[in-house]
Amino acid sequence: MRGSGLSWQGFDEGEPAPPRPADWLAAQSALAVDLAGAALAAGRLEARLALMDKETRAGATRRLALIEIEEMLRAQGTPLSREEIGLDAMAARAGTDLQAMAQARWALRRLEGQSDPARLRDFLALHRAEDWADDRAENRAENRAEPAWSERPSGGAFDGAAADFLEAMEGLAALHPLARTPAARMLWRLAGLSPEGAAIEGAVWAARDMARATPGLVFLPLGRHGRAIWTDGGPPMRRLSRHLAAVAQGASDAGRMLDRIADWAEAAREATATIKGQNPARIVAALAAHPVLHTAQVEDLAGISRDTAERLLSRMRRMGLVREITGARRFRLWAAGL
Repeated sequence: MRGSGLSWQGFDEGEPAPPRPADWLAAQSALAVDLAGAALAAGRLEARLALMDKETRAGATRRLALIEIEEMLRAQGTPLSREEIGLDAMAARAGTDLQAMAQARWALRRLEGQSDPARLRDFLALHRAEDWADDRAENRAENRAEPAWSERPSGGAFDGAAADFLEAMEGLAALHPLARTPAARMLWRLAGLSPEGAAIEGAVWAARDMARATPGLVFLPLGRHGRAIWTDGGPPMRRLSRHLAAVAQGASDAGRMLDRIADWAEAAREATATIKGQNPARIVAALAAHPVLHTAQVEDLAGISRDTAERLLSRMRRMGLVREITGARRFRLWAAGL
């Protein structure tokens, strides 16, 4: 590409030219009802999380993020279950695809709010050699934890591609945040910001960018519906229609998942009502607020002793109310028995 390679004025011969902003604006206008429906579903999810306290909201965000990452990895052909990702996030051992797990670890941090999507080098956890001198230990530690890619542009070439992408996105500023995402995914691929096989990066960036329409959400989840559109093609009208449907369905599914957690918590409290004291209810509250917990964390959050936590968790597992997801005798991790 030449100069501002992703400008809407044209591409070098043989390169695919993106549809013009006017094409996307026309599609948005024609799909105004679909856009309103998607925005309503997203707003309902935002309102649902706004009612939660800070800790519970953070747990719900992680729960949604684990589901989203599972679907993103499946879409790019590197499947990991949400339980495996949760195990890794809790520093437990899991014999899985290390490259996919590195991508999952990076994605979880971004979907929980780390890094500004407008600063693409930081968002993708890329660091210039000269930056390392300022904080070498911190950067090296992060580079070990984040996916490292040699196939993507580096140095000035990456900075140029990132600038081109952000400039082209400015050309879509008149679009609603929920409506510009299909064009953003296309521009991301044309800019070459991610190497082959790392479709999750553009999908995570888009999930964060869409949340500009819902400030109460860190990202907008698409869940299983994202698999139909994360690598889609076609004219703007068709792509935008499919995208808005996925937004509406994904946000609605996320709300229903939070409903299932609330229903589980109520049922678990009722099932443990015959157990003396408030400790079972405290454990239920902890597991409702967090997708995965160590026994020590249950102990801390419920304000009970380690022996009490282990005894009650084992009893609740026998009752079918909680799950132990490591299969180990020590350093066990617990989740709601959904």
